[in-house]
This record gives sequence, structure tokens and C-alpha cells, in this order.
Amino acid sequence: MVGPVTVIAFSAVHRRVPTALGVCLFSFAAFWVAQRSAQVSMIDLMVYRAEGATVRAGGDLYALRTTAAQLPTTYPPFAALLFTPLTLPDTESLRVLATAGNLLLLVAFVRLSLRLVGHTRAETVWWVAAAAVWCEPVWTTLRYGQINLLLAVLVLWDLTRRPGGRLAGLGIGLAAAVKLTPALFAVFLLVTGLVARRTRGTGALWLRHARGAVAAFAGVTLLTAAVLPYDSWRFWSCMVFRAGRVGHAEETANQALRGVLARLLHTPDPGAAWVVAAALTAVAGLAVAVAAELRGQRAWAVLGCAVTALLISPVSWSHHWVWCVPLVLLLTARGHRLTAAGTSLVFCSYALWWVPHGDGRPELRQSAAELPLSGLYAAAGCAFLLCAALTRPPALKQSRTNRSA
Repeated sequence: MVGPVTVIAFSAVHRRVPTALGVCLFSFAAFWVAQRSAQVSMIDLMVYRAEGATVRAGGDLYALRTTAAQLPTTYPPFAALLFTPLTLPDTESLRVLATAGNLLLLVAFVRLSLRLVGHTRAETVWWVAAAAVWCEPVWTTLRYGQINLLLAVLVLWDLTRRPGGRLAGLGIGLAAAVKLTPALFAVFLLVTGLVARRTRGTGALWLRHARGAVAAFAGVTLLTAAVLPYDSWRFWSCMVFRAGRVGHAEETANQALRGVLARLLHTPDPGAAWVVAAALTAVAGLAVAVAAELRGQRAWAVLGCAVTALLISPVSWSHHWVWCVPLVLLLTARGHRLTAAGTSLVFCSYALWWVPHGDGRPELRQSAAELPLSGLYAAAGCAFLLCAALTRPPALKQSRTNRSA
């Protein structure tokens, strides 16, 4: 029998969801108006469109220079194959479709992020999405027409499914075939499986997941090589090693360690300093992620791996840091509310753009007061890895307390 308290609670839940949805739609509409008022060019979307057109015309993909900025092709050739449908609508329709698609992906990303941290209330998806659309990485992703949300959704979909499923690894493999940075998730799964097998005699699920990611990556990459043999050869034999093609290392938007060091050392090429820093960060970050995974802290592990990938990549533009959304949700859910508030401030303040940037490469001459602002995302990432390293599951803390007693 259903009591009056149950009925009231059920009614309250059903009122909360439409309210949250209405606020989210209002926020998205305001965002849409703001972006259109700013007359955003969605320049990266135009590059993707040009790549798709080049594939359809049989042109040289890595000789392409397009838009007023003369931007080159930087992704693996599989991405260009995926971009061929972008040539079908006219430019304005494409911008509308891309914005709408990214907003839908944001909702999916928030939902998967909440699933990752163990939050199940339906209305929270809409509240978080309404706020997240205004943070700098998400705003800039939509401003440029970028694919960051798509890649993040593929990875989170893969890592929040039932372990050992038939499609395990598919999302990570596809994301890595489009853009190489997500490949670190496959390395994370492989290392976790090997460590688990060595220390526990288990690890089959992680190793199977890693094999699935490698198989998916290899499958679509070989398929692309069959369709675009010349472009595939050029990318994998030459272009993949030319990190400088994507832009100047010291640009304020580059929130990877390489960008921070370039600005700190006032040099366009931090060279060995970056190689050493990236190698140490890769080892430390993977160690933190693997340890968290083996403790059963999947959310800390996944986000530790994501942050590590962003830090060690030669270039991690500010819009690549859309992973700040699940990062803040995790910190909040685990009771690190002050840290979560500080992290939200970092990614919502747009503070990295308060320093001189743009023409003339002023980033190479930043002062001691400006350098911390232009490295905020990397600093937040390092702070998160430290927090993940120090965090233990409640049960583990309790067992230690019992032993000490």
C-alpha cells in the first residue's frame, strides 16, 4: 500500500525534474544567443569541413591550409573520414547543427560523469549541464566547434559500462583513432591488468578491455589506410612527430606542461625540460590512476588518467579541459567541497585570458605575476593528482583505524 509520505516524495521528484530541465533549456538558450551575439566563427569546425572536402576531392590532406588563419590538418586521417558528412550542409546550417549536437553531447557527458561518481538523481543532470555550459573549456569547445565532448563521451561511455562487456574498449579505441591523447586510457588499463595479475593473480578484465581498445584503434586505422593510403603513410611516418604544426608551444591556450614550461622559461621550445617533466608526470599520474583503480576507486582512476593525458600531451588547449566537469563533480561527491569550489573558480573565471596573449607572442615575456594565471589549468590538474594520491576509500580508512586501536 502506498502511503501519503511516498506520494508526496514521488510528487516532489516529478516537480524537481521539469524545473531542472526548464532551467537547463533556459541556460542553453541564453548560451546560444550569447554565442551568436559574439559572432563566433567556429573556426575549428570549418577546418574539419575542409578536411572532409579534401578527402572527397582526393586531395593531399596534410598539405591543406584553410580559413583566414591558414590552419593545417592535425588529426589522424581517420578523423578526416568522419568529417566528410560535414561538407553536405551549408556553412550556417552546419554551425547550427554543430552547436545543437555539442549541447546534446554536453548533457550526455554530464550524465556519464554522474554515473562515474555514483550519483543517480535524474534532475542533477540538468542542473549541472545548465551551469557547465558556461565554464571556459565548454564555452570554448562550442565557440570553435570542437570535438572534445564527443571524445570524452566515447571514453566515459566505455569506462562506465559493465566490466567485460562485448564492446569493452570500443569507445577508447575510436577516440584514440580520432585524436591520439585518449590512447593513454588503453595504457592505463594495460598497466592495471599487468599489476593486478602480478600482485593478485587476477587482471583478466582489464587486459581484455585494453585489448579491445587496441583492436578498435588498429581496425579503424587500418581501414583508413586502405581508403587513404598516402595520407595515412604521411601522418604515421612524419606528421605525428611534428607537434609544432598545431601552434606555438607558449600560447596561453596551451595548458599542457609544455606550454607552462615554455612560458616559464621564456622559450618557444622547452626541449629536454619538457621531456623530463612529461615523463615523470606520466609515470606518477599512471601510478596514481592504477593504484586508485586497484583500490576500487574507478572515478579517481579515470579522471587521474584523463588529467595525466592532458598534462603530458605536447599541446592541450584550454578547451581540451572539458574533463573539469566530472572532476568537480567527483570532488564534490567525495566531500572535498572547498577544493571543488576552488577548481570551479579556476575553470569558470576565464583567468588565463587575463594575461597578454595574441599577436607578437607576448606569452614569451610574461611577468612573475602573469605566469601563475596562464598556468592555472595545469596547476589544477597537478593538485587533483595529489588529491587522488592521498584519497583512500572509507572502508580502508576504517580498517586502518581499527588496527591502530
